Amino acid sequence: MSSAEAPGMGERKRSTHREVRKERSCCLDTVQLNRLEQSFRRWAEESPRRDVRASRRRILVIFLLIRYTAGKLSEVLMLNPLRDINYTRPSVLYGGSGPDASAGAREVPISESLLREILSLQADHQSGGPSSEMFLIDPAFVRRKFYERALDCGFAKELGSPEMIRKARGAELMHGSMPLPAVQKLLGHSTPNLTSSYVSFTDDDVRRISKYYMDKEASRKTSARNCFFGKVHSIQRGDIQSHVELVTLDDNRITTVITNESIDRLGLRKGALITAEVKAPWVLVHKGPREPVCSAENRFRGTVDRINPGRINTEYILRISAQTELCSVITTRSSRLLDLKVGDSVWALFNSFAVVLHTD
Repeated sequence: MSSAEAPGMGERKRSTHREVRKERSCCLDTVQLNRLEQSFRRWAEESPRRDVRASRRRILVIFLLIRYTAGKLSEVLMLNPLRDINYTRPSVLYGGSGPDASAGAREVPISESLLREILSLQADHQSGGPSSEMFLIDPAFVRRKFYERALDCGFAKELGSPEMIRKARGAELMHGSMPLPAVQKLLGHSTPNLTSSYVSFTDDDVRRISKYYMDKEASRKTSARNCFFGKVHSIQRGDIQSHVELVTLDDNRITTVITNESIDRLGLRKGALITAEVKAPWVLVHKGPREPVCSAENRFRGTVDRINPGRINTEYILRISAQTELCSVITTRSSRLLDLKVGDSVWALFNSFAVVLHTD
């Protein structure tokens, strides 16, 4: 897994890591975003008048769209629910309406729960069916309401602006290990070259990755903390088991060994888009910059980003690239022996049998 870095590469990586940490510190985190969402919900339902509640729920849904799709306020207010919302494959199409509609339009997946919120709002807004003007609201009025909710939570009003909510969503997705190119695609930024040395990723691949992450975020069905999204680079088939190597969007390579029956059941083939998950207790931590000599096939050099100590176990968040974190949970007794501090150089290790693949 290791390779010699080009001159200056290490410093560029460290600079990118610092920028990511700075990005998180200047906007709301997930807990604060959830508090803000609850403030919007209480405000939307507290009026005794039905027409006022319906009006406030329009602002709530605008907030939810920015909160969960990282759309710009102008993009959300330009949405035409009759054309820009896909109800069979839950998603919104930004840039698909209005005089500036162009090839720059992007489709952003949304969760089933957010789709239900939109459908409920449509029912309130016009009993006769969906309205194309549901989001036609004065942007200055929307901004004032965003500021009011931020102040209600005790935040600086600037942190509650649509731009800062969008920025906070991007940081949240990065923190949740969504690959950087997928985050950039979601935000509508120009993405880096999605062609690695081994495989290429299409726009549809990135959309599917975004949908998987959002569905996982909404349902929380898995207990695995560490997710890698990538494509199958090679399959080496044996008598009973096969060796599978995948390449992620940020060009990491993950290897796993699974049964031939699982290969067939999952329909794995070279180039297939898959997700690899590794539970935090299966990630071992080795202190120091030198690559350890051991039997773990998956090895990533990184730094300690955060430490969450506990009486029995201690959690380490290890940064292995600007956009990728690994979580490791070890006993607190072992933690004392390692004596790690934030910023220390480490290796994160796990063997091929610790990797679980799925194609959903």
